Amino acid sequence: MDVSYEACAEAAAWLRARLREPPRVALVCGSGLGALAQELREPQSFDYAEIPHFPRSTVQGHAGRLVVGRLGSAPCAVLQGRFHLYEGYSPAQVVVPVRTLALAGVHTLVLTNAAGSLRPHLGPGHLLVIRDHIDLAGLAGRSPLVGPNDDRFGPRFPAMTAAYDPGLRRLALALAPKELRASAGVYVGVGGPSYETPAECRLLRRLGADAVGMSTVSEAAAARHLGLRVLGLSLITNSAPGDDECEDEGGDDVTAGGAGPATPTGHAEVLAAAQEGARHLRALLVALAPKLDEPGRSRTRPDAP
Repeated sequence: MDVSYEACAEAAAWLRARLREPPRVALVCGSGLGALAQELREPQSFDYAEIPHFPRSTVQGHAGRLVVGRLGSAPCAVLQGRFHLYEGYSPAQVVVPVRTLALAGVHTLVLTNAAGSLRPHLGPGHLLVIRDHIDLAGLAGRSPLVGPNDDRFGPRFPAMTAAYDPGLRRLALALAPKELRASAGVYVGVGGPSYETPAECRLLRRLGADAVGMSTVSEAAAARHLGLRVLGLSLITNSAPGDDECEDEGGDDVTAGGAGPATPTGHAEVLAAAQEGARHLRALLVALAPKLDEPGRSRTRPDAP
């Protein structure tokens, strides 16, 4: 699969030739959150299979469709499904849609996901507005920016000190429905597809993470490389039981502490939990979208394509 600048530019040109108007805000829908596209006015829909150089989504809860229309007054592109490292895609393949939409005119990217809580105060249905992230795969060299740098995408060493736009974060916190109990925090991206062990959850919490998931961080890195403004939203789907691991005198585990679900949670349960809070998250995104495209909203890197 071609992931070059030329391939992304070809995909962007293919879209521009078919769209009534170019999108300026893009929203990536995580597991179970794709119903946001139903809120668009005058939608135009494209299966990923139609778009040149796009990967194919293989995960339940990811429709594999790009829908473009107006969310309020804002021309928006909604990605119903994303791509993950655990599907076998490379980091550069994962971010082809982000790069394509940037070249098609998008200046602001909203990344949503369904995530597991690493903190007792974050329960199912709560919203984490991402303040910062820990990219475990990226720290290990699996970043979409690894390899020869194409300056047309962005600089060789992009800064990530404000990867998630502070102004957009404050706006999301102010507009979030009270049912979401929104709070700011740190998201950690892992490779998956297995859910985390209790020991891994304790490690991630001690690293400073508040929620864990298998997406988002590569897209955020690519977006900042392009100079896009980024807002990250994690809908919590399972709660932390608390760090109460202990051992009896013989050394056998008495409880299974850690910050994952008390019993194993399958993907179907995650989808169901995401749908519980999705209505409130959709309401937030409908309120946010016009404000994300207000005059003066633009890329923060002046030479971005």
